Amino acid sequence: MTPPRPPVPTHRVTIADVMRARAAGWQQVEAPSPFGKNGAGTEMLMTDGSVMISDNTSHWYRLVPNEDGDYVKGSWVQAATMGNDYGPLYFASAVLADGRLLVEGGEYNFFVGANTKNAAIYDPLTDNWQPLPPADHWALVGDGPSVVLDDGTFMLGDCCNGREALYGDEKKINWLNWIRTGSGKADGDAEEGWTLLPDGKVLVADVSDVPNSELYDPKTGSWSSAGQIPVNLVQFCEIGPQVLRPNGTVFVGGATQYTAIYETHRHRWIAGPDFPIVNGQQVVMTDGPATLLTNGDVLMATSPEDISPMTMLVFDGSNLTIVAGPPNAPNDSAYSTRLLLLPTGQVLETDSTDDVEIYTPHVGRDLSIAPTITSVATTLIHGDTYLIAGTLFNGVSQDNMYGDDDQQATNYPLVRIRNSSTGHVFYARTHNHSFMGVASTATVTTLFDVPANIELGPSTLEVVANGIPSAPVAVTIN
Repeated sequence: MTPPRPPVPTHRVTIADVMRARAAGWQQVEAPSPFGKNGAGTEMLMTDGSVMISDNTSHWYRLVPNEDGDYVKGSWVQAATMGNDYGPLYFASAVLADGRLLVEGGEYNFFVGANTKNAAIYDPLTDNWQPLPPADHWALVGDGPSVVLDDGTFMLGDCCNGREALYGDEKKINWLNWIRTGSGKADGDAEEGWTLLPDGKVLVADVSDVPNSELYDPKTGSWSSAGQIPVNLVQFCEIGPQVLRPNGTVFVGGATQYTAIYETHRHRWIAGPDFPIVNGQQVVMTDGPATLLTNGDVLMATSPEDISPMTMLVFDGSNLTIVAGPPNAPNDSAYSTRLLLLPTGQVLETDSTDDVEIYTPHVGRDLSIAPTITSVATTLIHGDTYLIAGTLFNGVSQDNMYGDDDQQATNYPLVRIRNSSTGHVFYARTHNHSFMGVASTATVTTLFDVPANIELGPSTLEVVANGIPSAPVAVTIN
C-alpha cells in the first residue's frame, strides 16, 4: 500500500539546489500557495484553461493563468469543497467530454486507508460537487485505474476484485447506470495503468499475470493478450506509467531497473533502455508520473523505490537522459510527484507539499501533430456559444500518465483567444467534444463558450491539444 503522506525531508534544500532548478527552467508559482500541511496533489486541466488541484483531502483550488496566459504569474481561486465525507488520495479521475470533472474512489480518505467507493462530479459552471452512486454497487473502488474511451464513456477498474464497468454509453452519458464489461481479463486491475491506443483499444501491462500484457476492445467488451513483455517491469506489485508517443509506441517505465516499449503498428514488445544508477542508487518507478512533451519526448520522475531523492529523466525514443529536477527533488520521491502538461507546453509539478512548480522544457513542438481548424465562425459575440471543427483536436496521446493512483489525461481541445490590440489571452470553455480518442485524422467538433468578460475587437483564435496550438484564425469579438 502506498504511504499516505510524503516522506519526512532528509535534506535541507540549499540555495544551490534552487539556483540549479531555476537555471534549468523550473519556476515556482508566484502567488502564495493555498495548500498548507496537506500539500498539493492531483492536478486536472479543465477545458477553460484553469487547473484544478486537490490538497489530498476534500479541498480543491484552481490555478488561473494571468491576462498574458502565464501560469507562473497566475492566481489561486478556491473551488467548492467535495464534502465532509469525501477527501480522496490516490483515486480515479477524468475530465469528461462535457467538461465536468469526475473523481471516483480513493485508496485513502482524509489520509485514512479506506479504499473508498465514494465518487463525485464537479461542474465548473456552478462550482459545485455532486455525489455519484457507487460504481456498479461495488463495495470497494480504491485506487482503481480508469480511462475515457473514444466515444466519451468512462471506464473504471475495481482496485481489489478484478472487475471493470462503464459509465454511460456511446450516445449519451447516463450517470445513473453502470454497465459491466471486461470479460476475459487474465488478472485483476490493482496497481495497473491503462493506455488508450489510436485504434480505440486499451493497453495494460499486467502486474499480477507477469509478463503478460492485455488489450481491451470496447467493441466486444473483452480482454485479450497483447503479448509477453521481454523484461520484468514489476516489483512489490507496482509498475510505472505507460505513455503513448506520437510514433505509435508506448513507453512503459518499470518498478525495476527495466523499461519496455510496445509497438502498436507491429503489435509487439521490445526492451527499452535500463534506468540509470544515480549516485550509487538504482532509480525505478514503483509508482511515478510521466508526461509527453510537445516534441514527443517523455519526461518522468524516478527515485530509489519510494524514497528520496527524485531524479528527473527524459526518454527521447532511444535513450534516457538525466535533467535537472525541481528545487525540492532531494526530498521528493517519484510516487509523491505529479506532472501535468499545460496548454503553454510547460509542465506543472506538485509533490504533496505546498510548493507548486512549473517547468519550461527547452524543446520545440512537433507541428506534424498540431490541431488544424477547418471550420469556425469568424465573428463571435461575447457570452455566446459556437461550434468549431477540425482535425487532431484530441492530440495523439492521453499525455499525462501515472497508473492506478492518478489519471490526468488531457486529450481534448482547448480554445485560446488572443486580443490583437492588447495581447491578452482568454480561454473559451470547451464542451461536448464529438470524440475522446487519440491520434485520429477524422474531423472532430466541440462547442466553445466565448467568455462574457472577453476584450472586444480583432483577435486570433487557436485550438490547443496537449500543449500544441493550431495555426491561428483571425476572428472579431463583438
